[in-house]
Amino acid sequence: MKRTIVDASALELTEKVVAIKRVTKVVKGGRNFRFSALVVVGDGNGHVGAGMGKAAEIPEAIRKGKEDAIKKLITVPVDENMSIPHDFIGKFGSASVLLKKASAGTGVIAGGPARAVLELAGIKNIRTKSLGSNNKQNVVLATIAGLEALKTPEEVAKSRGKSVEELIG
Repeated sequence: MKRTIVDASALELTEKVVAIKRVTKVVKGGRNFRFSALVVVGDGNGHVGAGMGKAAEIPEAIRKGKEDAIKKLITVPVDENMSIPHDFIGKFGSASVLLKKASAGTGVIAGGPARAVLELAGIKNIRTKSLGSNNKQNVVLATIAGLEALKTPEEVAKSRGKSVEELIG
């Protein structure tokens, strides 16, 4: 998979907290409580990333998650209908997310974790279905893996040594 490095300083990023979990570590003196936050960031214009943050306080966990997500930004190809170029199944762990191209006016048809990623990526028309695991972290990462693996018609034509007109027919 291609990981494009994006300069986050030039982008106006918005963040969305997908999940906050309280995690416990049992030690000799009792239990240690910490918080784990799953955060998705994006600019609504083809850039999106997800990250995890863990800390003793919720705001600190969210801040760490946002920093982690900014480090993992990817670029998403978007077509003229504000949809994806082609259908694809993104996989991460036992979670799979089916991403289907949609015509203008469809809107974002997606579950909670996948919806957060798609809206922050700037995709306006798409149909998705979460398959397999419904673990929020894995669904988010499967959605990002699917978006990252998408190819534009120009990229496919270049790799095959043809023109876009020859591919489309």
